[in-house]
Amino acid sequence: MKAAGVLALIEAIRPKQWTKNLLAFAAVLFAKRLTDPHALLAAGVAFGALCLAAGACYLVNDVADAERDRKHPDKAGRPIASGRLSPRAASAAAVVLMVLAVVSGFGVSYDLAICIAVYIATTLAYTFTLKGLVVLDVLTIALGFVLRAVAGALAIQVGISVWLLLCTFLLSLFLAIAKRRGELQMLAMAEEHREILSEYSPYLLDQMTAVVTSASIMAYCLYTFSERTIHEVGSTDLKYTIPFVVYAVFRYLYLVHQRGLGADPSQLFLRDRPLLASVILWAIVCGIILYLPPDQ
Repeated sequence: MKAAGVLALIEAIRPKQWTKNLLAFAAVLFAKRLTDPHALLAAGVAFGALCLAAGACYLVNDVADAERDRKHPDKAGRPIASGRLSPRAASAAAVVLMVLAVVSGFGVSYDLAICIAVYIATTLAYTFTLKGLVVLDVLTIALGFVLRAVAGALAIQVGISVWLLLCTFLLSLFLAIAKRRGELQMLAMAEEHREILSEYSPYLLDQMTAVVTSASIMAYCLYTFSERTIHEVGSTDLKYTIPFVVYAVFRYLYLVHQRGLGADPSQLFLRDRPLLASVILWAIVCGIILYLPPDQ
């Protein structure tokens, strides 16, 4: 493959989207093992395996959607849709990346490898079937985020709080619904670019958003106040992170409804400074609460 083809392949696996896979480190953070080099290495392998798996699934998705992407104002420039990367080369690379992802998981544990395989299977099911089924499409996206968090927990062999899984699921479901809302706002004829959008309306998505937003904030609040969380953290101070979560959710809603954004959640988090600041401050405060003794 020539240099131009390699660059097109790298672009097609979408490294900018890999920030989603940082969820693999959530278990390390909340298990208080950020100072454990072995745990960091295992979580790093899980992160790398998820990146390989995600890159492979992006290739498969772009091969399947090439014709539709050519009609999209932004997606038409993607390597496969634009003809810079052939479907055959993309498909071959996808198979290689999937194998490498699962093998990398086996390098840590059998359970992690299975989790990576399930993530790949779920994403492929979304690409070929589930993204065309109303409601199930956004639920599948949310499940993908949960699997990322589970992969991190399996990598370091710790249990993961049911509350944390619920919060991950609800918050990612919130992002998935907001993404659909953003796509409807961005595209004049949305259903031509993503058929499932014809099944949604702004009113329906706003109703779904209202339910999931409330549930997400309530679930996180209950998580910080639960006896198990207090026992594991050794403090009741995790409740002080609630304002950052509430602000981030409301800021995201503002960007979707008032600015017409939300079609690309991962990039929105990186580009909007107040939103990024709230996430960083949340992580810092969590770190202080989890890793500093109560008497400090």
